[in-house]
Amino acid sequence: MITLTDKEIEERYKIHHAIKDIKSILNDYRNDQIVESIRTVLPAGDDSSMLYMPCISLSQKVSIIKTVSIFPNNKDLPTTQGSILLTDLSDGKHKVTMEASYLTRLRTGAMTAIATDKLARQDSKTLGVIGTGNMAFEQVLGVIEVRDIKEIILFNRTAEKAEKFKKDLEEFGIEIEITVAASVDQLTTGSDIINCATQSVSPVFNGEHLTAGTHINGVGSFKPSMKEMDHTTIKSADQIYVDDLSSIKEEAGELIDAVENDVIQWSDIKGQLSDFYDGEFLRESDKEITLYKCVGAGYFDLAVANGVYK
Repeated sequence: MITLTDKEIEERYKIHHAIKDIKSILNDYRNDQIVESIRTVLPAGDDSSMLYMPCISLSQKVSIIKTVSIFPNNKDLPTTQGSILLTDLSDGKHKVTMEASYLTRLRTGAMTAIATDKLARQDSKTLGVIGTGNMAFEQVLGVIEVRDIKEIILFNRTAEKAEKFKKDLEEFGIEIEITVAASVDQLTTGSDIINCATQSVSPVFNGEHLTAGTHINGVGSFKPSMKEMDHTTIKSADQIYVDDLSSIKEEAGELIDAVENDVIQWSDIKGQLSDFYDGEFLRESDKEITLYKCVGAGYFDLAVANGVYK
């Protein structure tokens, strides 16, 4: 059996590879070639969680089981760590185990790229990033893959983390003007696209400060208790799309809360990635506020794991 580390994967497998493989798995999903069970999330104490995701692609004849640990209080280790076991369904042989921290971030960034490409204004120039933890980096890569971003504005509750994130982006080779906002309101009013990648249990920005034409990607919260966005933001959205509606109904705290409080209904969600990834541009005007919410699902992990293996 092959064993691959995050470093080995990162050297060979990039955001454009992940976008291509995510689109391929969305085609499998659309054609009823995916077999999966709901992600199991178990509390591990001290705000920590363990996640377990099994999935099969009948057309690609592979299976995965993904295990992820999320430990927000880690100081010397990443908050999110994971591993994937990939099995060949032609003979049942376990082919490869791979670290999945990078792949988790990358597949989420690829999904954000697909949604942003269909929803964000074509002339979007400024990307605002709220939360500068590990998950945020590949979200930036996803957005700049599909839009000609000229400025990136960062905000984190701990300013030092935002400054480090800026340095990481620059060292990666991103030649875009990057600033650290003094307040989240400054970021909200000045951004064409906003990425939220936090595990907050309360909204991280005020929806009243959104400007017309903003597109929002919410990718951080993944439990019913987590809420990155407020009711104003959700109610203001002219179009709401998600990655996987079944998972969203179980795990997207801000949308669950909005439905329970009659801010929106589930029927207000216009579709999921498999409905629009290869379709027409979805935005109907430059003044619409659009929202994409992501919590993840096993078939997205299968897409990138099999892409790495191939």
